[in-house]
Amino acid sequence: MGQDVDYRIAFELAPVGLVLSRHRVIVDCNEALAEMFRTSRELLIGQSFLMLYPSPEEFERTGERITPVLNARGRYADDRIMKRGDGDLFWCHVTGRAMERASPHAAGIWSFEDLSSRRPVKAELTGREREVAALLIEGQTSKQIGRVLGISHRTVDIYRARLMRKFKASTTPELVQRLLAG
Repeated sequence: MGQDVDYRIAFELAPVGLVLSRHRVIVDCNEALAEMFRTSRELLIGQSFLMLYPSPEEFERTGERITPVLNARGRYADDRIMKRGDGDLFWCHVTGRAMERASPHAAGIWSFEDLSSRRPVKAELTGREREVAALLIEGQTSKQIGRVLGISHRTVDIYRARLMRKFKASTTPELVQRLLAG
């Protein structure tokens, strides 16, 4: 290449939010992440990822859900609703890689992409409704969602019915379309 690459500048100027983590705590992040979450790097560094989630329960359940995937594959990705520093909720694509598969939360690198411009959050949803909605968007069935969330497929169907009422959808494909549109 002939030219030295400054990886720190690449990290700082990346067009997506980047985080280096240890045990689900933000060790470092770039300015894009701070802007996305409407806060400052200084307030993010040293904090738990918990502050980026709509609720402590979603933080815990997501951590439990991604552990086996990180163990098996070493990486994980999904779309989920996150919380900005001002309390606003937004759809975000999150991709992560564990530095050690055997201990997936020990150290990792994560990217965050704000999807709010094409998928606004309009309806008031509970934490579990947000989780079910995110998995419906991925095309998962009630049985698959139940396995992922550790609940029965009948319970998933109840949440799907609630979502259909809130979004005034008569079919699951219509619900997914409305979730994607906000």
